[in-house]
Amino acid sequence: MTLVDMAPAGPDDQNPMTYRQGQLLYHNPLAGAADIGGFRLEGDADVTFPEDRLRLANRRDPAAGQDANFVFWCPEEFPDNIAVSWDFWPLREPGLCILFFAAQGGADEDLFAPGLARRTGAYRQYHSGDLDALHVSYFRRRYPEERAFHTCNLRKSRGFHLVAQGADPLPSVADARPPYRIALTKAGPRVAFAINGLPILAWTDDGETFGRTRAGGKIGFRQMAPLVAEYTNLQVRALVPE
Repeated sequence: MTLVDMAPAGPDDQNPMTYRQGQLLYHNPLAGAADIGGFRLEGDADVTFPEDRLRLANRRDPAAGQDANFVFWCPEEFPDNIAVSWDFWPLREPGLCILFFAAQGGADEDLFAPGLARRTGAYRQYHSGDLDALHVSYFRRRYPEERAFHTCNLRKSRGFHLVAQGADPLPSVADARPPYRIALTKAGPRVAFAINGLPILAWTDDGETFGRTRAGGKIGFRQMAPLVAEYTNLQVRALVPE
């Protein structure tokens, strides 16, 4: 996917930049246990590969609320100006999926720095704790209102700031025909999200309204119980301005 004409910063910015995908920075087939060495699980989950794909499922009873959810972090530190993509299989709902990106400690330290508070999968630890990140939620099927009106949401943390929203084209599990190719691009202040090449949302951070613009950092997959989903073919490419 080529990222073209990212959203302008505002009414006075009439020159949105265009980018092309460049060097492959990271590729992980997520096909077996050997592919997730160094990944970090926060919360309780079953991490298996029954179909030669990474399958994530909660271990705790969904009645535990936020304590039943989890985040699975890729250990790599990525720069700014990247395109992240992966294949996605929704297998069981209800639930919800999130990708965290540009995730670091609030003082720019590594996300796994020992001085940061312990994280266990509860959402408040990620949007109002001692880390900064962006995150996009998709396949939002956890609550009745989410199942009645499907959206993808982009939020900026620290803080629970909803900065962009778009319609989610993914069907419910009964009608799904996976895999679906999910793609997230971040170039400086500009973020875009697409599914199967269909643009879903785009946003430009002014660096003021909700704090400074996030740059590089880690990426991680989050699920809300009792969702079961699979992931493969994770790729991160550099974005090159044209």
